[in-house]
Amino acid sequence: MGFQQTFKALSDPTRREILNLLKDGALSAGEIGEHFEMTGATLSHHFNLLKEANLVTVTRHGKFIYYELNLSVFEEIIYWFQSFKEDKNN
Repeated sequence: MGFQQTFKALSDPTRREILNLLKDGALSAGEIGEHFEMTGATLSHHFNLLKEANLVTVTRHGKFIYYELNLSVFEEIIYWFQSFKEDKNN
């Protein structure tokens, strides 16, 4: 995993809100878009950065695109942060 891409994606409040919306499960791009007042192109840019950072997975069902959290990346980040605490305690 590239931490630089991950932290870049997490640095934006809109992208963090998209991730927050996905905590309860997969949502279509349209369902996510209902929560924001921005163009489809702008929202697509945010989706692309989240995909590049592997923070979300994408599934196509017919004409709809669904986004879902990729929890393995979050687990890897948590593990990395915990490694600092473990090193300090030794």
